[in-house]
Amino acid sequence: MSRPRIALQLLAAGAVALFLGGCIAGAPTDNITRLKSVEVREYKGKNLSSIADFQENSIKGPQTVPKDTYHLVINGLVNKPQSLTYDDVVKKHSAVSKVVKLDCVEGWSVTILWEGVLVEDLLRQADPKSRASVVILRAHDGYSTSFPVEYFKANKIMIANKMNGVDLPPERGFPFMLVAEQKWGYKWIKWIESITLSDDTSFRGYWESRGYSNSGDLNKGFFTD
Repeated sequence: MSRPRIALQLLAAGAVALFLGGCIAGAPTDNITRLKSVEVREYKGKNLSSIADFQENSIKGPQTVPKDTYHLVINGLVNKPQSLTYDDVVKKHSAVSKVVKLDCVEGWSVTILWEGVLVEDLLRQADPKSRASVVILRAHDGYSTSFPVEYFKANKIMIANKMNGVDLPPERGFPFMLVAEQKWGYKWIKWIESITLSDDTSFRGYWESRGYSNSGDLNKGFFTD
């Protein structure tokens, strides 16, 4: 056999091997076993509560909010109203995390590592008008609560999409729960669907309109403003 013919055969064989090698190398990516996230129970030497330690006390029971159709609406006294998908919120804003204790008026508490995005960043994106003084949050189940705008400006308050390293379960408020530091648990609204900027200082949320403190400060009784 002539040398040119042998060279051509070797070249062809090499091309086939390269082609097959590329297919084989890429094949395992189609068979990756996706493992479930594991809940963190200790963080920087501090013991954490479990997701299962919460007691169910929502007004209509656990809610299921489909991620693919979800939108977080930011409206009211803003110059740039927003309608954000779940990915708009979590992938286009800096993530923050913090261990915060939730104290419920029913007498139980949990200490959780929360992860999410700052409410202040979301408000800045919507460009609040100067007369906006109140932030009203509403949930998928009809629940509502409110805070002074200054609460979010003075504190690094987040809406969380993860707890103890895993995505919020539906019963814990997926897609977003407010981590209302220094406030009683009824201010920690779950299943958040809208954030409205307002100048209505008389607004009262679900429990606040039923006699609970509007401020919800932990250092005060929950029936005292």
